[in-house]
Amino acid sequence: MNASASGCWHCGEPLPPDALLAQVAGTPRAVCCNGCRAAAEWIDQLGLSDYYRLRSAPAERPEESASAQAWARPELARHAVRTLEDGRSEVCVLVEGLRCSACVWLIERSLGGVPGVASVQVNAAAQRARVVFDAERAALPQLLGSLERVGYRALPLDAAALDDARKRESQTAMKRLLVAGFGAMQAMMYASALYLGAFDAMDEVTRDLFRWLGLLVATPVVFYSAQPFFAGARRTLAARRLGMDVPVAIAIALIYVASVVEALRGGAEVYFDSVSMFVFFLLVGRYLEMRARHHAANLSDALARLTPVFADRVRADGTLERVGAAELQPGNHVHVAEGSAVPADGTLDSERCRVDEALLSGESAPVAKRRGDTLVAGSVVVDGPARLVVERVGTDTVLAGIVALVTRAQAERPRLAEAGERAATGFVARVLTLATLTAIGWSFFDPSRAFTATLAVLVVSCPCAFALAVPAALTRALGVLAKRGVLVVHADAIEQLAGATHAVFDKTGTLTEPDLALERIEPHGTLDRDGALALAAALARGSRHPASRAIAAALPDAALPDVTDLRAEAGGGLEGVIDGRRVRLGRADFALARDDVPASLDEAVVLADEAGVLAAFHLSERLRPGARAALDALAADGVALEIVSGDAPGKVAAVAERLGVTHWRARARPADKLARLTALRADGARVIAVGDGINDAPVLAGADVAVALAAGAELAQASSDVVLAGERLGALPEARAIARQALRILRQNQRWSLAYNLTVVPFGALGFVPPWLAALGMSLSSLVVVLNALRIGRRLEHAVEAPLAPAGADA
Repeated sequence: MNASASGCWHCGEPLPPDALLAQVAGTPRAVCCNGCRAAAEWIDQLGLSDYYRLRSAPAERPEESASAQAWARPELARHAVRTLEDGRSEVCVLVEGLRCSACVWLIERSLGGVPGVASVQVNAAAQRARVVFDAERAALPQLLGSLERVGYRALPLDAAALDDARKRESQTAMKRLLVAGFGAMQAMMYASALYLGAFDAMDEVTRDLFRWLGLLVATPVVFYSAQPFFAGARRTLAARRLGMDVPVAIAIALIYVASVVEALRGGAEVYFDSVSMFVFFLLVGRYLEMRARHHAANLSDALARLTPVFADRVRADGTLERVGAAELQPGNHVHVAEGSAVPADGTLDSERCRVDEALLSGESAPVAKRRGDTLVAGSVVVDGPARLVVERVGTDTVLAGIVALVTRAQAERPRLAEAGERAATGFVARVLTLATLTAIGWSFFDPSRAFTATLAVLVVSCPCAFALAVPAALTRALGVLAKRGVLVVHADAIEQLAGATHAVFDKTGTLTEPDLALERIEPHGTLDRDGALALAAALARGSRHPASRAIAAALPDAALPDVTDLRAEAGGGLEGVIDGRRVRLGRADFALARDDVPASLDEAVVLADEAGVLAAFHLSERLRPGARAALDALAADGVALEIVSGDAPGKVAAVAERLGVTHWRARARPADKLARLTALRADGARVIAVGDGINDAPVLAGADVAVALAAGAELAQASSDVVLAGERLGALPEARAIARQALRILRQNQRWSLAYNLTVVPFGALGFVPPWLAALGMSLSSLVVVLNALRIGRRLEHAVEAPLAPAGADA
């Protein structure tokens, strides 16, 4: 849609007397200001002038402001930009003015043309954009400035932006609904007079008056209230696709145009009441869908609302000052009152407190914290007050990592959604064909009924409910899972999780507690206990493996010898040079560089040099709380369980026996684990692999669905399809039950919508359904789909809420 001759070429606003000219595709175009001229010429220079042909509405007028440059301030940028594991940066923003596929096309290509931008994902429905870029080559103000130059305003993804966007959407929808409701009531009143007058021989002048009054009230309904249907139809047609709004827009246009023609020539029938009621019922259905969509999204968007706006920072003299949470810096001391939310990640400086982390980890019971323990932003102090030493702020917090994972999942287009869209597009083509055949058929039998029958077929057979079946169910499922501490990174994982037949678990840090304890040290040769521990701790500090952390924790503050040429072998251990000799720490076969190792060393962490064993370290481990109950729930659900670990056979067998798992493998290197997953999948199994998300990343990549247990800063780094925040294994069977329920309800919605369309189409084609009743039926069918999707998570098919075994029972 292009601007009219009297409007700005870029934004469509009225032209001032001293209008400027912009050169677009070699043609001068009138624009209203320097901002629009710069935007239009910049679009043309990028080779994107097709935007003006594809768009369905004028762009917003660029604001000549310093809003983009404001994000150059580090204290603001840190709350929007995250650093990914590979060193690149990521920002998620709300984009105002994002309306249609042409807008998506323009944003993707304009941002993609900025040097340093690696990828751009735009979600038109949620008005969100995710940009991954190289911070060395591109800066946040540069990205936001490129959006402003083409007429879009980007806002940080926080609670205020979410509330503002939803408020505007709700207000606009309500205004359109009120106009349509008033018009429908008035049009029905005038139509009633016309219907009654047909029996009482109303004179022609009075009849024409009521017809023109009907036209007067129906016109704003069609041109204002029904505008979203016309805009949607234009967008899909411009993208050379058939969307849900196409038959609806055709029906509205046909009813209105036919009524105007009949009113002008004094024909027998006008349909101003029908078109007004038609639009009103459609808008009622869409408004209820919008409310349900907001409700479903609240479960995940609530995460963005957890961080408080203000914080009480402790001054040097001990007094408190109220500051914005965005102003906090690492090292600040913050006072958190009882019942208040923690404003940043940090360590507890008070003696003790209890915090509620339910929305972060799914753990319903308050968690006891002692001095030195970690507090995460968004958790609520229920027994305080508490004093916090700030360590991480902005996008470095755990909460920001969770929000980023959820946002990333919502920006993806899962296979189920793509298949549903393709089916719905084909359905629309059949609807248009059927409507054409209906019109042709009635033109032979009874031409007077051809018009109403064709309209009824166009409306009653529109597959709106079918198109809603997949996104309604998946959006609800993602929100419910996020509330339970299950973060779905890739939306396709819901389908894979529901259909899984096998679950393969790592042992250390997954089925057992991540923190091991150093039980005893057995020195060998001339090296004493303290010397062996110093060498082992020096090597262990270079690894995050649970065994390494346990050894390093035994000498937390000691001065350790320097290590050079440090190397880690996955599944083996650590190797480095200390004081001129090469030392190894890890599995006995790795440390000794041979397969035939003494049985006494088989279950120990061995320290050795080229001459032989220096010491053996024996570690103790406990089962993770709830591990037995979680595995029992999966087994009862028909999932085959297996443990594949790199640990010693004795340790793996002991854990397997305590968990009731009959199939296990020990001394498995990452390549062995990957081979086992490949073998299972080759036999037709659909495999869940469960690990810690970082050490097991290569193995998790070989599964149908990878599940990682992660907490703290590791949440944003976990390489998996699903992340169990808070490391609660009991969330896995819950997630599987919710995924199965989501797919079951999704199929119910699809079957219901198809059955509805196939049942009512014959009645519409035979002329038994007036257009207004067809609109009511279509709206109700869509509403049924959305309301059915809201059932997901409310009552699970399996008793996943059964009390889990206490920690002591598993240990």
